[in-house]
Amino acid sequence: MSHRTTPARFTLDSAFGIGAVNPRLYGSFVEHLGRCVYTGIYEPGHPQADADGLRQDVLDLVRELGVTTVRYPGGNFVSGYRWEDSVGPREERPVRLDLAWKTTETNEFGLGEFMDFCTKTGMEPMMAVNLGTRGVEDALRLLEYSNHPGGTELSDRRADHGAKEPYGIKMWCLGNEMDGTWQIGHKTAEEYGRLAAETARAMKMIDPDLELVACGSSGTGIKTFAAWEATVLEATYDNVEHVSLHAYYEETDGDRDSFLASAVDMEHYIESVVATCDHVRARLKATKRINLSFDEWNVWYQKRTNPHAVEDWQQAPRLLEDVYTVTDAVVFGSMLIALLRHADRVTAASLAQLVNVIAPIMTEPDGPAWRQTTFFPFAQASTYGRGRVLRVDVDSPTYTTAKFGEVPLLHATAVIDDETGDVTVFAVNRSQTEALPLNIDLRGVGAHTLVEHLVLADGDPEAVNTADRPDRVTPHPATGTTVTDGVLHAELEPLSWNMIRLTGRQD
Repeated sequence: MSHRTTPARFTLDSAFGIGAVNPRLYGSFVEHLGRCVYTGIYEPGHPQADADGLRQDVLDLVRELGVTTVRYPGGNFVSGYRWEDSVGPREERPVRLDLAWKTTETNEFGLGEFMDFCTKTGMEPMMAVNLGTRGVEDALRLLEYSNHPGGTELSDRRADHGAKEPYGIKMWCLGNEMDGTWQIGHKTAEEYGRLAAETARAMKMIDPDLELVACGSSGTGIKTFAAWEATVLEATYDNVEHVSLHAYYEETDGDRDSFLASAVDMEHYIESVVATCDHVRARLKATKRINLSFDEWNVWYQKRTNPHAVEDWQQAPRLLEDVYTVTDAVVFGSMLIALLRHADRVTAASLAQLVNVIAPIMTEPDGPAWRQTTFFPFAQASTYGRGRVLRVDVDSPTYTTAKFGEVPLLHATAVIDDETGDVTVFAVNRSQTEALPLNIDLRGVGAHTLVEHLVLADGDPEAVNTADRPDRVTPHPATGTTVTDGVLHAELEPLSWNMIRLTGRQD
């Protein structure tokens, strides 16, 4: 295998950290869109369905994926959401048109079923309120139904519906992408800022310990980007803890080099929003800092034509069922690295979405469930990316991209467990053709023993996992990785995601 003679390198020192990883960084997202819910999570009559209609094969994969939080019920869907349609006896729930995705919603899977799903998978719920067609009163009613212990009409209604104990939902999104002209009830920054501020203030009259997320821009390409955040935060600053970010990336016009550098844009996006938040903080002479909830992120091929025939107002049609390649998984892993590299301010994130819809888990109705290529970087990061993120400043060979100019071939981060001294390095080699030698000076962390070096790469960059070949792509052990005199030496395969685990313990 040919490789560049110039290695990439960096030094780790436990004294130079970025911040602790909030477990909410490993969240995901379930929206009533396509087959995410119906024939994804929920499929009564499936051979693997439990008594509540949840697919146990999917539950097992969700647990393996290591998802900590799940955002629900949208997404665009929430801007027309009537929460009361989704509670109570199933046979009494109304069927509605969903304008967001031009589908028909049966409400068979509702709030109670969602909470059951969270309980069975150990995930924290992250609920969104409808600020598109509704507002303050509806948010308060949903909060009271969900969280009040009892003794009121709405909390007693929840008990009558089978949930005597309150749901205890702590994190709430104040609408979704309200800057977007595609959104039901789209608003200007001033309109949304006022509504979000009043909703937040009223919700905290019920529970001052709620953690609330204000809608940021739907992406950096929106013409109101940054100005939107500044206006909204000036209105909501006292009563929100987070502002949201949404970003999706795809390969366009065959420009794979730029696609592989997508995290350059993602990191710039994060840093721009942080700067805006801190500018508003200075203007308001506030003491608290607003953190970031990157509650939609993924690779998403929005420009591709849907290969499945879909008609308006179908129930759970096949929408957004992207099949992810090894290349997509490498970019996906690089996006995870971008989130970790800003763990001091990105304190929540939601991979969009969880099942079937641009998802790491795929299913077939009455059939199997399997892992997409993107499943593996997320599962590894969620399992081993816990602790404190260390500062990683790489010295790396570069390559030229059309969108981002000169970009390092190496994208990397490292997480240390301060109790054990164990260190996990996550690294991507963006080169499509050449291996990348990597040297990591470990003497500042004391973790000198290699535990494992796993690689996600393939001779075919278009390789995918399917129902027929669910294990076509899986991580494999690297060869030749060593630690000598406190320096790790590795060779990263072309176009690869890498997890390198080290320990300082002497067994």
